[in-house]
Amino acid sequence: MEVTALKDSHLAQNPVISQMMQNNHEQIVFCNDNETGLKAIIAIHNTVLGPALGGTRMWNYTNEMEAITDVLRLSRGMTYKSSLAGLNLGGGKAVIIGDSKTQKSEPLMRRFGKFVNSLAGKYITAEDVGISTQDMVYVKMETDSVTGIPESMGGSGDPSPVTAFGVYMGMKACANKRWGNDSLAGKKIAVQGIGNVGQNLVKYLTKEGAKVYINDINEERLQALSKETGAEVVLGDAIYDIDMDIYAPCALGATINDATLSRLKCSIISGAANNQLLDENVHGLALLEKGLLYAPDFMINAGGIINVYSELTGYNRDNAMRQAENIYNTTLKIFDAATAQGITTHEAAKRIAIKRIDDIAKIRAIR
Repeated sequence: MEVTALKDSHLAQNPVISQMMQNNHEQIVFCNDNETGLKAIIAIHNTVLGPALGGTRMWNYTNEMEAITDVLRLSRGMTYKSSLAGLNLGGGKAVIIGDSKTQKSEPLMRRFGKFVNSLAGKYITAEDVGISTQDMVYVKMETDSVTGIPESMGGSGDPSPVTAFGVYMGMKACANKRWGNDSLAGKKIAVQGIGNVGQNLVKYLTKEGAKVYINDINEERLQALSKETGAEVVLGDAIYDIDMDIYAPCALGATINDATLSRLKCSIISGAANNQLLDENVHGLALLEKGLLYAPDFMINAGGIINVYSELTGYNRDNAMRQAENIYNTTLKIFDAATAQGITTHEAAKRIAIKRIDDIAKIRAIR
């Protein structure tokens, strides 16, 4: 049988390759180790600006295709995030399939580290949902392609406080754009998801005098944060029905969809979660038509990548915070571009990110 190049129609029959082609991903690495129970996927979207950096998420996905879809969307978001932030990094992400509470172990993380190391620096990992700085210590035992290790070991530690600060700055820029004043005092803000980033964001908001509602699946954590900050607890999906000025999704993605858009009573959507739009084209346009001001996730939550990037060049928390503060200016720039071009804020942010990548690609092509 003669071997010939596969036609696009044949490629489309493979759902993984088809998804890679859709957004021009460079590489996917599937990782399996029966002895430790490791099942992981590393996705590298783009390395024009530099090595692909993005955290590792451990999640109990329903099936492998769900995990593939998630890691592809997340890695593409990291490309845009680093580009907008002016970092010399590409976009990548990893997911480990499993329950982080019961299946995570030192051998599993170290075996994952060996897979990361096999990419010879093309992908640099860090912590994400379900992963801690201690897990990154285990990964570092097997590879130098890791960031987010504890400060006691010369690393940057938990990036969540810097991520939360960047979201806070972006939210203030949203307020400036919508109301002509960036003060959040007295504004009603619903924070959905109070993990490390959400908790720090709530503290910034309540300190400024905002009326904050908090929502999470962990009721014990909700009650503790409510007692500490005075934020009001809202359980379940009732969070979509309260009267608010700003909705801040800070848990998992896709909370902006047909069902929630018919319920949300807010003027601004500005939060830390990745991939907030279930369908970025459909729901980005729906937000524009409804007159809701949306801060694209890969723009506003860049504080974390800013923090771990600085670890690669000699960590300084003050410098990282100053860079995260600039998310305020980036947010206003993107809003202005969206208005001038008559497009969604998501599309405006994406175009600016892609332009920088294309410009650098042209420079590097010059001999």
